[in-house]
Order: sequence, then C-alpha cells, then structure tokens
Amino acid sequence: MTSEIIYKYLSNEASEQEVEQLFEWIDASEENKKQFITLKKTWALTALTGDFSRDTTPVLSFKPQNNTRKYFKYAAVLVVCIGLTGLAFYFNERTTNSKEIVLELGDGRLEYFSEKNLNALVNDKGELVARKFSNQIIYLGKVLDTEVLYHTLTVPYGKTFKLKLSDGTLVSLNSGTTLRYPEQFGINGKRNVYLTGEAFFDVAKDKQHPFIVHSDEVDIEVLGTRFNVNAYPEDKTVSSVLIEGSIQMSEKDNPLNAVLLKPNQMAVWQNDSKKIVTKTVDTESYEAWTLGEIAFKNTPFSSIAKIIERTYDVEIINENAVLAKQNFTGSIKISESSVENILELLKRDTPFNYSIKQNTITITPIFHN
Repeated sequence: MTSEIIYKYLSNEASEQEVEQLFEWIDASEENKKQFITLKKTWALTALTGDFSRDTTPVLSFKPQNNTRKYFKYAAVLVVCIGLTGLAFYFNERTTNSKEIVLELGDGRLEYFSEKNLNALVNDKGELVARKFSNQIIYLGKVLDTEVLYHTLTVPYGKTFKLKLSDGTLVSLNSGTTLRYPEQFGINGKRNVYLTGEAFFDVAKDKQHPFIVHSDEVDIEVLGTRFNVNAYPEDKTVSSVLIEGSIQMSEKDNPLNAVLLKPNQMAVWQNDSKKIVTKTVDTESYEAWTLGEIAFKNTPFSSIAKIIERTYDVEIINENAVLAKQNFTGSIKISESSVENILELLKRDTPFNYSIKQNTITITPIFHN
C-alpha cells in the first residue's frame, strides 16, 4: 500500500475502490496499522501549514469515539490539533442586524443593545435602575417591599450576554436564551427568575432569600453557588451542573421528586419519564462557553450540531447517518474559529460532503449522488 492512496484518503480525494483497498491493507497487519497512524499524524499536523505557519495556537481539537462502521474506524485514532485563525470565515459576511438583544421592561417598553446604544436604564418614574452596555446590564443594588416588576431579556442565536442582577448575582446568557427576572428583588420572599435556554449563575449569598431558577417543569433552588442550567425547549430535558455550593432540583408539580446536588454533579430532568437522573461530570466543559469557548467530551454529533447552530446562528441539516452516530471530544475558541473551520476538521476524521446556502448547511455522505 503506497502512501499516495493514504494521503488521497485523508484529503477526501480517494475513490470508493481506493478506500476499500486502503482498509483491507490496514486490516492485514499491525505494522500496516501503525504506518497508517504515523502518516495520519504527520498529515494532520501539516495539512494547514503554508499560509498559516505563523499561527501555532491550537484553536480546535477533535477525536471521534465509538465508531460504528469499518469504513471509518481508523480515521478516528488521533486527535487533530491545528491552528485555524487564518482560515476564511464565510459567516462574517452575513447580516444579523435584525437579530438584536432585546430587553422588555415591566411597563412594556423595549430596549435594544448595540455599540451605539449605551445609556442608563430608567423605570417609568424616571428613576435610574441599571447601567446598560452593549454586552451587559448592571442593575443597581436596591430592594423593594412593594410589587416586583419583571424584565425579560432575550438573546438571539449567534450572541451571548452578561447580566448583574440587583442582588449582585452574576448571570451569563448563552445564545438563544430568554431570562425573566425582577427589576429589583423584594425585601420579602424568594428571588425568582425564569429561564428558557442556557445560563450560568454565580448567585449572591442570601440565606434569608433563596434563589430559584424556574425552567420548564422543574425548579432549581440555591442559597449561594455557581452552576449552569441548560433548558432549551427542543431538547425536552433540563440539566443543571453544579460547580460550587449546593442546589436542589425538583419537579414543579411534585416537590418530593427532588435531588440535592454536590459539586461536580449534573442533574437531568427528563420530560417524558418525569425522572431526575444524576451523574458525576467534568464541569470545565459546562463553564467553557462563558469564557468564549465551546467544549465537547464524548458528545454526539447531533448535540454538537445544535450548539453550532446556536453559537453561529446557522441551520444544519445532516443527511450523513454515520456522522450522526459519532461522538467527539475537543474544544473550540469561538472568536478564532468558524463553522467552516469546524466542519473541515470533522471531515478529516469522518469524511463527508457539505454545502452552504446562505445560513443553511447541508451535510451528506462522501459518495452522495
């Protein structure tokens, strides 16, 4: 078996007959398998040199796991780790002006966020309640003993936002997220907020006023802690990962159906079964998005596709059954990567074709007619 066919395969240029020939050769001996791995490693580390030789920062790395067909089983042996900053970003050309971050005030007024729209936020009485910036809101530390007015903040796909509530709680909102919260928390009662989407909470401690995140059919109650909540309606689950402190997840209609989490644990509410399942997790990947990164750990492509759609405001149509069954581990620095970057690296371990039409990406098998 010549190295020429191996490199043609790695570059997605091999014919179906050559691919079959390649894997028959790999299966023939351990020595052949080792040679393939060595050539793959060399190719992966040099494939994007030349125009990008000055960029040595590993922006994106992937390794697929649990491959399901012989055709792809050797393509997944190594993690690809290549600097990608110099690659073209097709989606920078897209227009997103119509998809702004919007804040609906308690009196129905709408506030929009952009670089040119930075100002103070006042209530219907003309009183200053928050400072408004392009990427965050900072509410003033006041409390009320009268009726609590709620604000609703909506973050579209392709954007993230930060929020400091009036009690000092810090909230990071991921793409495609809506959070409803009090303009000012009341002196009496609990601190209630309502989430659809994904948010990371760093809750200000206040034993007299528990902080409760209401999401779909579950409530998450805390006194002071750091945790992530993922509650996109299309997922039919609500998950919470605890970084620090303790939280309790319970069913709204059946408070006895509850679990108490310890740090490094995840609770997942399943809408269909009405059960809450817990497990131990690596919390770094669930906090990464607040730092401008996306991290995967043994994550199925279907989940990765949803994250990419929300992060880059695109639609992905996957018609490749093999890719759908793959799991991946890796990380992406959002500011230095693009949808095309990600797809090109995925292709190196699981060959496929894709086409882009406006904001829609269609993925097909490599030999799709």
